[in-house]
Amino acid sequence: MSEQSASLTRLNKLIGNWHLEIKLPGEPTSHHGRASFEWLPGKAFVMYRTEIEDPRFPVTEAIIGSDDTLDSYSMVYSDSRGVQRVYLMRLDDREWQLWRDAPDFAQRFSGTFSEDGNTLTARWEKSLTAKNWEHDFDLICTRTTD
Repeated sequence: MSEQSASLTRLNKLIGNWHLEIKLPGEPTSHHGRASFEWLPGKAFVMYRTEIEDPRFPVTEAIIGSDDTLDSYSMVYSDSRGVQRVYLMRLDDREWQLWRDAPDFAQRFSGTFSEDGNTLTARWEKSLTAKNWEHDFDLICTRTTD
């Protein structure tokens, strides 16, 4: 590929390694883990991986790509439980959003980047009816140098 579209260039904001801090509602302590974002060969897709130190959380992998004409994104997700999902996505200089509008288990994610882009403060919500939303967990992602 000779030149990245604007939507692909925005994905550079995610590239690197991140420390994750997850706070579940009603639990007094946080859970910690790591995430990585890296370009796949050709720089048309980003591989996203997470691993949390608590075994209740699955190991995850996802591929993020864009539609340069629509200036939009999709994320194809799978995890160690055998779950596979497709999310729609938005990304700009300040916000990252993901959502899935399945009737039996809808989800949405909304995160805000710090001014320097090295911290993302986010929240996951879920709905079993796609109408009544409940808080799932909070997430703080901090870019690391390793």
